[in-house]
Amino acid sequence: MSERILMPLDGSKLGEAALSYVDELISRLAPGETVEITLFHVITTVRHNISYQGGGSVSIPYTEEELAKFKDEAKAYLERVSRRLQSTKIALACKVAVNENPAEAIIEAEKEVNADLIAMATHGRSGLSRFAIGSVADKVMRGGGVPVLMVRSSED
Repeated sequence: MSERILMPLDGSKLGEAALSYVDELISRLAPGETVEITLFHVITTVRHNISYQGGGSVSIPYTEEELAKFKDEAKAYLERVSRRLQSTKIALACKVAVNENPAEAIIEAEKEVNADLIAMATHGRSGLSRFAIGSVADKVMRGGGVPVLMVRSSED
């Protein structure tokens, strides 16, 4: 069983699909072991986009105070989500990063927490929507250095 699991969460219910799988996996495969789980959220919106009359727009970075507020909100979200993990043998940590590229941030966090496994939800996009939006899960799987457990989320 993996001893250190990184779980990226995007703030959506669909993004939380891997939580129950990991909780069940730990209780079945490692009932006597303590497993470290790091819940991880990436703040990707780091700029205001302001449109002005005439059709132009300008991008202005958020201030440190605004980013600090986003970080506090993200930490509160991760702490709320952490209460859903049932196993008593889980050591939980919450980590927030700011990066416009979530896949890059997840791969960096994997190294920082010395993860043995990344467990994350995938929205299961395909075709044109995947091409246009890109798949964070796919980029993490290809660019990371540890196995990735991908759980396909559904709207149900």
